[in-house]
Amino acid sequence: MSDIHIRVSGKAGHITLNRPDALNALTYDMVQAIDGALRAWAHDPEVALVVIDALGEKAFCAGGDIAQLYETGRAGDFSYGQGFWRDEYRLNARLAGYSKPIVSFLQGFTMGGGVGIGCHASHRIVGESSRIAMPECGIGLVPDVGGSLLLAHAPGRLGEYFGLTTTRMGPGDAILSGFADHFIPQSEWDGLKVALCETGQLASLMSAVKEAPVAEIIEHMAMIETCFCGESLDDICRNLKSDGSDFAMKALSAIKRNSPLAMAVAVEMIHRLRGARDIERALGLEYRFTYRAMEHGDFLEGIRAAIIDKDRTPKWKHTLDKVPAVDVSFMLRPLGKDKLTFEEESTAMKIGFIGLGNMGGPMAANLAAAGHVVTGFDVAGTTADGVQNVSSAVEAANGADVVITMLPNGAILRSVANEVIPAMGKDAVLLDCSTVDVESARAVAGQCAKAGVLSLDAPVSGGIGGASAGTLTFMVGGTDEGYTKALPFFEIMGQKSVHCGASGNGQAAKICNNMILGATMIATCESFALADKLGLDRQKMFDVVSTSSGYSWSMNAYCPAPGVGPESPADNDYKPGFAAELMLKDLRLSQEAAIAVKADTPMGAMAQALYAQFVEDEDGLGKDFSAMLPKFEKSERP
Repeated sequence: MSDIHIRVSGKAGHITLNRPDALNALTYDMVQAIDGALRAWAHDPEVALVVIDALGEKAFCAGGDIAQLYETGRAGDFSYGQGFWRDEYRLNARLAGYSKPIVSFLQGFTMGGGVGIGCHASHRIVGESSRIAMPECGIGLVPDVGGSLLLAHAPGRLGEYFGLTTTRMGPGDAILSGFADHFIPQSEWDGLKVALCETGQLASLMSAVKEAPVAEIIEHMAMIETCFCGESLDDICRNLKSDGSDFAMKALSAIKRNSPLAMAVAVEMIHRLRGARDIERALGLEYRFTYRAMEHGDFLEGIRAAIIDKDRTPKWKHTLDKVPAVDVSFMLRPLGKDKLTFEEESTAMKIGFIGLGNMGGPMAANLAAAGHVVTGFDVAGTTADGVQNVSSAVEAANGADVVITMLPNGAILRSVANEVIPAMGKDAVLLDCSTVDVESARAVAGQCAKAGVLSLDAPVSGGIGGASAGTLTFMVGGTDEGYTKALPFFEIMGQKSVHCGASGNGQAAKICNNMILGATMIATCESFALADKLGLDRQKMFDVVSTSSGYSWSMNAYCPAPGVGPESPADNDYKPGFAAELMLKDLRLSQEAAIAVKADTPMGAMAQALYAQFVEDEDGLGKDFSAMLPKFEKSERP
């Protein structure tokens, strides 16, 4: 194939990209050829390592060849692009997990698809001319080909900075950020390749390594850490505006050129992947976006403006300050039967799901859409898409690999556990996602241990919207073995899971988190009511507090003031995302736990009392927990 030269040279498999006039842009045929070679060499005893390089001084690989993607997409054929990205991502995973050393030589530009080929090698070499970047947001895509994982693991907030601004990394920056390993002067590369091929050993490489140039980005690390720490794209843009430095304004200017939707999703992906270790998870998340990118995203418009018409004036679907969270969630929703799969993946598992209410129903539906066999039971007879309903909890648990419960309280959890544990096989997992008292969680864990069943308490945060969108956060208590087995399910139902330790610690984390949330929401509502009476404009207050020491999730992500900040239940007449009565339940659990261990929690106790008054004596029942603001608007100090 003229675009790529694949051969065995001595003791090395040698792949050379051979499209220098096109900056070695990666075609579908090249992807398949590289994958085929790696498959063959993996079990070839004559091949000790793999060398990947490219012809031409300008670029190792400046990205994917997107002309065919654009033409097919414009014609309404989205399957070509979906197939290209699927096979490219599988190749990226193969490179990252390859059983033999891979040495990549990254001269000139390495961008986009080039990162997927060169930056997952075990030994990534940069030289004087190396410039590495993830420019996808500029054409309406997210950083992909596994680049999202590299960005998530970059020190501090460099991932958000390089992903959103698409800034190019020099050799020092690339090594600092985890996109490269070693600096070797390019004048030594040819001799080094010969030595690698002749010996099949890495000793010659390690002896050639020189001290890398200083990373230019280091002098800006403090500002990047401060400005790019926001939970959302909107937070980051506000931080940059507030900073006002030349560097911040240059970063903001770069951001303004790119697709708002792609950047908002990129931020979400980087946050989700910060604690992840396997590239398959990152690639699966990326594929959710790219699968939808042509039909629902900005990709085709981005290519038109940058490559086809070259007018550099793309008409993005969103403005920078108005990317609804629901649109971000949609682009990252599980793909069900169309999800990205890898050869190593196990077959679908059998799941019993007990409790198909407002939270449990969409969680079960997401598991079914991901290809698992889900059997459900709910005492109210509710159903969920793709879930086979049965007549009892025991029937749902019979033969299940995992039984998931989403129940109202600890007493009901104990009752259900008494029924289902005897029906579960050894080493099956009982995964309780309810919010209950710590004592009940630990009692059920004790029952499971006696029966040889793995138990996890994993209450959630994220509300009904998070359950539907698959963006929940799970706080997990239980054994390492149980957590490892359940991790694939957390990744389908949510954006993040944190293993908090032994059984009961998931519930402990949840009630501590929500005690903070209840208290901060009350303080936020009080502050807006005070600002009103002092004649301070709500938007001005938000602009100050959201970028100052009063910053909080209640203010920045879930603002209780209608028309201020990101869209929230306040903009929908306080229709509940998280109901006030549920906040009251969690606050009561926190105070019961505090009493049991003699913890002094006066703020938590006051928050409980205020929500009890709001829900039971006023008009808070059935409203969002942020509807405290109208309460304080009307009330006055005695």
